[in-house]
Amino acid sequence: MSRSTRTAAALVLEDGRVYRGEAFGATGTTFGEVVFCTAMSGYQETLTDPSYHRQIVVATAPQIGNTGWNDEDDESGRIWVSGYVVRDPARVPSNWRSTRGLGDALVDQNVVGISGVDTRSLTRHIREQGAMRAGVFSGDDLTDVDTMVGKVRQSRQMLGADLAGDVSTAESYVVKADGDRRFRVAAIDLGIKANTPRMMAARGIETHVLPSTATLDDVLAIEADGVFLSNGPGDPATQHHAIELTKSVLERRIPLFGICFGNQILGRALGRDTYKLRYGHRGINIPVIDVATGRVAITAQNHGFALRGEPGERFDTPYGAAVVSHYCPNDGCVEGVRALDVPAFSVQYHPEAAAGPHDAADLFDQFVTLMEGGSNA
Repeated sequence: MSRSTRTAAALVLEDGRVYRGEAFGATGTTFGEVVFCTAMSGYQETLTDPSYHRQIVVATAPQIGNTGWNDEDDESGRIWVSGYVVRDPARVPSNWRSTRGLGDALVDQNVVGISGVDTRSLTRHIREQGAMRAGVFSGDDLTDVDTMVGKVRQSRQMLGADLAGDVSTAESYVVKADGDRRFRVAAIDLGIKANTPRMMAARGIETHVLPSTATLDDVLAIEADGVFLSNGPGDPATQHHAIELTKSVLERRIPLFGICFGNQILGRALGRDTYKLRYGHRGINIPVIDVATGRVAITAQNHGFALRGEPGERFDTPYGAAVVSHYCPNDGCVEGVRALDVPAFSVQYHPEAAAGPHDAADLFDQFVTLMEGGSNA
């Protein structure tokens, strides 16, 4: 793999649109769903977020890589994006915590990227036409347009993709509480980020991170005070095992909290449908309104699927009444659900986002209240 910044590259979309640039990171070929992220900071957390598995991420901020790459801010053990698209990569990182450049990290992990792209034009195209399959081609893999478009159209789609098993831990592990343990939580790893157990540890929670294949018996075996459903990649409609596990947890009235993918899993367990958004929500400045209080939180989000429903809608479930508790004022998208007769709630956004914002961090306190036997209203 070449480290040259002058190697020609192309981003090729399945609709035939081609964006030319230069190789950034590894050279070669990669495929994925092309999406854009509006965050101006936190690119290391974005790239290592398992929820971005099999996606080519476009950074809308014009310059990326100013703070380099360090060994402390990863949200998982590796970079998960299948490709990275930027306009102007920083030539020299400038931060005391940096150990290497962003481009070097991409090369080291064999992540194919492209720079020099008109990312504003590309973002507008994705907004108008929707997220779609794409490929980055560079070096010797750069061929004629028809051939490259044909390869992109033969690649896998995100709709119907079952990806949680790809990113989940193979073995369970424990993150201890800071200080005295108050609660023990079973966290179902559908693509969990490292900051989630840290947020729980700060509240006296010992987190047992379990594989996506975990059963109710596994949850009961650790005598969990609560269950957490993590973020993750892919189509929630494929997660039959996680949905059935969630139903079993609801039946036993074990306190449950879900984030992002976990919100969709809980929603489906409550009988709601999910659908694919045209281009999704990905960024760290997305407003969410709490229906009950009218409070607005600025949130970090990363999702291409959503639950069907209307803001404030009450609906019947096999476990009693539930409500659409949060929504995005930009498009009315469902951003949270809450069961009213069993102790369970979830949100579509990321209160654990390490790069911020932190407006919604108190949701972990609400989970603690739920485990203490408090109200879910």
